[in-house]
Amino acid sequence: MSEDITQDSSGFAAHARIDTTRPHSARFWNYFVGGKDHYEVDREIGDQIKGIFPGLVDVAHTSRRFLGRAVRYLAGEQGVRQFLDVGTGLPTADNTHEVAQRVAPDSRIVYVDNDPIVLVHANTLLTSTPEGRTAYLDADLYDPESVLRAAAGTLDLSRPVALVILNTLGHVADYRQARDLVRRLMAGLPPGSHLVISDSTATSEGMIAASEAYNSSGAVPYHVRGVDEIAGFFDGLELVEPGVVRVPEWRPDGDGDGAVPVDAYGGVGRKP
Repeated sequence: MSEDITQDSSGFAAHARIDTTRPHSARFWNYFVGGKDHYEVDREIGDQIKGIFPGLVDVAHTSRRFLGRAVRYLAGEQGVRQFLDVGTGLPTADNTHEVAQRVAPDSRIVYVDNDPIVLVHANTLLTSTPEGRTAYLDADLYDPESVLRAAAGTLDLSRPVALVILNTLGHVADYRQARDLVRRLMAGLPPGSHLVISDSTATSEGMIAASEAYNSSGAVPYHVRGVDEIAGFFDGLELVEPGVVRVPEWRPDGDGDGAVPVDAYGGVGRKP
């Protein structure tokens, strides 16, 4: 079944909040992964950045496949049946609920975002197997306790949950604040829960230049960080092998990534 807990999932109020005069991170990323939910302003900055650093397209695609491998691992090998996907962005192929419910049809997934363009598409996200449930929260990463309270309407927070935060924490300018937000979210989840994170990294001049071009476009800035800072999000957790690595190197399974040298690192950690 599907459960719609957005404030205005179909429409009007959310649509009125969409600004088509400035690039938007969810639409920009959607353009890079071959989606259809973007505007001319998003394509313009996308093409500009591809000219500066074509490798960012590889980051977009390999990060998406990392999500699929991580969710399959958690649902398949670890028996996780609940997922909290924060900063989900726009739907494309193989969203979290699709991957999880393919492995375990009774999986429950809550998506969290507060971008109006994502809210308009919430009904697309809110599909489910009959055995499972999905929900969408119009909620703010900067208020973790409210996110957890709302998620508890669909998830049983006394049982393990996989917290998924992909390509989102770069929008939090202050690193200490970003770590605190992750800590507060994980604090509300029981032992046996997992954290899945990936973000673009300042590991090449091209990626740094691409980030600077994007941030000067008028979009909400995205800050690339060092690999050690990405690893810092997992402090206090048990890292799943192979640890924090380039996203194509995390448990590759023949999906075509191989050892693509992308500027994006990720990992999975378990709460003891």
